[in-house]
Amino acid sequence: MSLILTAHGTRRPAGVAMIGDLAARVSALVDQTVHVAFVDVLGPTPSEVLSALSPAAVSAQPAILVPAFLSRGYHVRTDLPAQVAASGHPDVTVTPALGPSRDITRILTYQLVKSGWRQGDSVILAAAGTSDHRAQADLHSSRTFLSTLTGTHVELAYAATGVPDVRTAVTEARRSGGRRVVVVSYLLAEGLFQERLRASGADLVTPPLGEHPGLARLIAGRFRNAIRGRLGSRRMQRMPN
Repeated sequence: MSLILTAHGTRRPAGVAMIGDLAARVSALVDQTVHVAFVDVLGPTPSEVLSALSPAAVSAQPAILVPAFLSRGYHVRTDLPAQVAASGHPDVTVTPALGPSRDITRILTYQLVKSGWRQGDSVILAAAGTSDHRAQADLHSSRTFLSTLTGTHVELAYAATGVPDVRTAVTEARRSGGRRVVVVSYLLAEGLFQERLRASGADLVTPPLGEHPGLARLIAGRFRNAIRGRLGSRRMQRMPN
């Protein structure tokens, strides 16, 4: 069974390396090679990886694709299905996106505490941003999860698409009397958007989620669950009537 981790993509070498390292850690956890694909900016694309792994569609090995995205945006709902269809691969299972989820929220909370956050600090959850209404709803859910788990009010801001942008959110937090402002990165890896968070003027900025070992465990769990689901379905199909 072929395993593929699909991320957005970045021109920053550090971000590409971080995704590669994440895939390597997941590979070690599932004891099988996890291939990497990108839906934007650089390749290989999911379609290219699927085609390379199973060049003959008739004898194609089943594939499981985990979208390393934190909401159900355009890339998850439109790009990935189109990429799978373009590959001609007849047997691909695509798991849900990584977020929003309680597991992701626990990682965010860990990053927040490790960064030096204290009760009373202003907290801003900073995402890349999206114009997709479902993805926007997911981001608001993530903000609510983080606020509930930490017991503090959390604002939502964006590094690219959306209002307010993270720099404006930091400025407004200071005007509102925030003693310190902490930006929680809701990004997977290093790249342009993480650089914008660091340049926002916040007192503290957490690292991207890909640095936390819990993310590799979460992705490995997605692969394992999908594999078990497929094997269970096959057993059911083979049972006599």
